[in-house]
Amino acid sequence: MIVATGTSIHKALGDPHGPVANDATGPSLYLSVKTRIVGISGSLRTGSYNTAALSAAKSVAPADCEVEILTLKGIPVYDPDLESDQPESVRAMVQSLANADGVLIATPEYNYSVPGGLKNAIDWLSRDASKPLDGRPLGIIGASPGMLGSGRAQYHLRQSMVFLNMHVMNKPEVMIASAHEKFDANGNLIHEPTREFLGKFMSAFVEWVGRFPR
Repeated sequence: MIVATGTSIHKALGDPHGPVANDATGPSLYLSVKTRIVGISGSLRTGSYNTAALSAAKSVAPADCEVEILTLKGIPVYDPDLESDQPESVRAMVQSLANADGVLIATPEYNYSVPGGLKNAIDWLSRDASKPLDGRPLGIIGASPGMLGSGRAQYHLRQSMVFLNMHVMNKPEVMIASAHEKFDANGNLIHEPTREFLGKFMSAFVEWVGRFPR
């Protein structure tokens, strides 16, 4: 009997059609493969609340989930002339996403919308031949010192993801307002109700990712 958890088990077993449920002829075998989430922080700032929010999400994620956090440092402004010879920073981002079961983006809000650095990274990814975002489940969170917790930026980001054919989880929504009161100077999420809610979000997101096995 093979008991499988996680959305990537079929890849590990060499079966492109889905997880193997049982093997009556062999000994009992319990094989657990974790759901792999790639988190992208939309902020380049040292001490970013959104990078801190991703770290907090990682710490409260279910045990059967692993989270890799990417930053956008070093990614040049999108230039169509460079598509045939991608910058190394872009190739590294594409490679990290290649084996991801789901994507989690934490975005701040700049001028009522998505930061230019995050939009730039999305533009690069949308032009890659492998289409690393196409059909992927996506979770969106955000943090801001303001009262709306990056809400307007999150809704603008959702619009872009329609074109990219990503499966965005609608609820629960995480908009961490007054972030300067909820994180300490070291970037730790110290507001317990927010931490508890973020844990519920991550559990829901892992379940959401499981609806779209790769």
